[in-house]
Amino acid sequence: MSNHRSRRSFIGHAAAGFSTFALSRLARAQPAPKPALIEHAVAAPVGIEVNARPIPNFEPRDRARTRFGSLDYRGGLVLTSPHRGFGGLSGFRFLDSKGERFLAISDQGTWFTGRIRYSGRIMTGLGDVEAAPVLNAEGRPITEKRLWYDTESLARDGDLVYVGLERVNQIMRFDFAKGGTRARGEVLPTPPAVRKLPYNKGLEALVFVPKGQPLAGTLIALSEGGFDADGNLIGFLLGGPTPGQFSIRRTDQQLISDAVLLPSGDLLILERKFSWFTGVDIRIRAIPLKSIAPGALVDGPVLFKADLGHEIDNMEGIDAHVTADGETVLTLVSDDNFSMLQRTLLLQFALVE
Repeated sequence: MSNHRSRRSFIGHAAAGFSTFALSRLARAQPAPKPALIEHAVAAPVGIEVNARPIPNFEPRDRARTRFGSLDYRGGLVLTSPHRGFGGLSGFRFLDSKGERFLAISDQGTWFTGRIRYSGRIMTGLGDVEAAPVLNAEGRPITEKRLWYDTESLARDGDLVYVGLERVNQIMRFDFAKGGTRARGEVLPTPPAVRKLPYNKGLEALVFVPKGQPLAGTLIALSEGGFDADGNLIGFLLGGPTPGQFSIRRTDQQLISDAVLLPSGDLLILERKFSWFTGVDIRIRAIPLKSIAPGALVDGPVLFKADLGHEIDNMEGIDAHVTADGETVLTLVSDDNFSMLQRTLLLQFALVE
């Protein structure tokens, strides 16, 4: 049976009793535990080759379908590389307004930069890709310090780049005007509640609020699985006019994997859920930025849902750009956990208003 067909058949196998094959399919997209050793970190900047295979249909069972909730599928790529350090992508941000130059980060302390190539509106591949170690204040790879490798979240404020480290629940800031990915990071002070987040369910999303938006100058930090007293997900407002803690209503057992702020003022939250009984699914919710304040419990509508009947994996990164035609395009990336059973996917959708 082909790999493509076997992915689509996992639901039937699961219903038949979760055979060994079905369980392996479920494992492909779950957020697997990270290895204890930093096996895939890079020691120095290096240019790498990344190959891309197109994903023409987001739902292979219905190839004519392009609309999924409030999103219209534009295309996707399966990314592979002969370089053993490529993979584990947990954060993704564009460096330009065209949706071409990008900055990504792996969960083993590695930067990736490059550009997306297009044919018209459709992605065709990546070019000029470089991997480089994330450096500490002394100019050494952060992976040299125990547990300082699980770099899960990424935000930008111009040349300033923020990185969240999940296992130690710390935030580092880098000034890319001082050497780009060669810049040295400084650890930012954070409230005690940030450092008390769960060991492997901590800082999973960072978003910087620019000028002209409510909460301008604030770094929003969202936990993957830190809960308040009512079982809702914890978020933090760091810096800005009204620092404090707030909550995001948790529904359907979903956990946060990333977020992006749109020019419209909506905070889009990417979420995922894994269960051996129901499989893997993801969704995107829209939270009005103006509703977020210290002590608030916020919620918003679901714009998009997908499961393993669609071309998804362990989706961990999301960003957005606005085209010259005024179209808002969302780009999603998956973390393959450096596993042969998972894939690094790059997906794009247009937001349908």
